[in-house]
Amino acid sequence: MEMINAIGRRKASVARVYLTKGEGKITINGKEYKDYFPQSHIQNNLTDPFATVDIEAGIYDINANVNGGGFKGQSEAVRMGIARALVKLNEEFRKPLKARKFLMRDSRVVERKKYGKPKARKSFQFSKR
Repeated sequence: MEMINAIGRRKASVARVYLTKGEGKITINGKEYKDYFPQSHIQNNLTDPFATVDIEAGIYDINANVNGGGFKGQSEAVRMGIARALVKLNEEFRKPLKARKFLMRDSRVVERKKYGKPKARKSFQFSKR
């Protein structure tokens, strides 16, 4: 098996994920994933695709380059990239990953601010008199 690459996106984050045979190291932007994402619930985002298809995380090395957005959007972008790479590896993984919505692009983004308002929809306090 050579290197398999896939792209994942979420909010403003774009992740390029490279999957190779190895000993289970997950590297994000040159750092160990536990150092890059210190929160445990965010770390689980990265290992969920492997648990869904019943693959040990120790079989494959993952190298991801991610930029844009915040830590939650970045972790979900990497999760989508890992899921897409696993589907390229074995087409039978598509059904369980699709059931958990790991292959679906979540396109929700922040609504733009409108003029005359402090935020997108919030209005200033109204005074009748």
